Amino acid sequence: MSIRELIVLGTGSQVPTRTRNHNGYLLRWDTEGLLFDPGEGTQRQMLFAGVSTSSITRICLTHFHGDHCLGVPGVVQRLSLDRVPRPVHAHYPASGRDYFTRLRRASIFHETADLREEPVTGAEALLPLGPVGHLEARRLDHPVEAYGYRLVEPDGRRLLPDRLAAAGISGPRVGELQRSGRLDGVDLADVSEVRRGQRFAFVMDTRLCDAVYALAEEVDLLVIESTFLHSDAALAADYGHLTAKQAARVAAESGVRRLVLTHFSQRYTDPDRFAEEAAEEFAGDVIVASDLARIPVPPRR
Repeated sequence: MSIRELIVLGTGSQVPTRTRNHNGYLLRWDTEGLLFDPGEGTQRQMLFAGVSTSSITRICLTHFHGDHCLGVPGVVQRLSLDRVPRPVHAHYPASGRDYFTRLRRASIFHETADLREEPVTGAEALLPLGPVGHLEARRLDHPVEAYGYRLVEPDGRRLLPDRLAAAGISGPRVGELQRSGRLDGVDLADVSEVRRGQRFAFVMDTRLCDAVYALAEEVDLLVIESTFLHSDAALAADYGHLTAKQAARVAAESGVRRLVLTHFSQRYTDPDRFAEEAAEEFAGDVIVASDLARIPVPPRR
């Protein structure tokens, strides 16, 4: 049985607090385990969350500010220590290649893991994920080069039992029809309907820009920074961040199903304020992320 869920490893911005670790998010999506923006303490948070490095198939960095990448050395070394047998792909802004090299080689260790660097360049990039689908990366608006990520599952087809019965197709012949696309004059499209693929988006440090909306468009689960409350919108703009109100407006205008707010400034101590502000703009499912939370991707419609 496939598992699609977000495991939140940390939700703080800039500095950790007593209740919030630095960033870290593990998306479990069928055979893929995508680790986004591991900040300091990610290894320990994974232990608390009950997930191992063997579940990681990709490391995806949005940018190279410390709260989004200083956990890389520990995670990379742990991959070798645990002798993770499969290749692990690393995606990050190509302009930060030197930073990634320093993080990867931060101290002495015996490297046995197969870590394959695949830097991202340009305003948009497409990263194939095999049968799972693909990752889209889009450049955001932050004082340093930063990217957001969007996972898109291919559309499939849902079989319609009444039409199969009317066409006289049953048992093993159903599988034959699915494999060949046509059987005894019956096309697969005649006895099925499109099943829309699920979608996920991860948007960190950025001001509002077209890329934010493109990443969020009709996703089932949107994880998005809301560093500030809207009373501090001027600060958000100055430092290249979003407010909870802006993030919720993106979700509302983009047809998002479940909204996850995260990356909170240490200046705020009451998470309910983020939920209240978001609810003013977005009538859907809003979750204010907390460390070690497990958030399922909504079931198919």
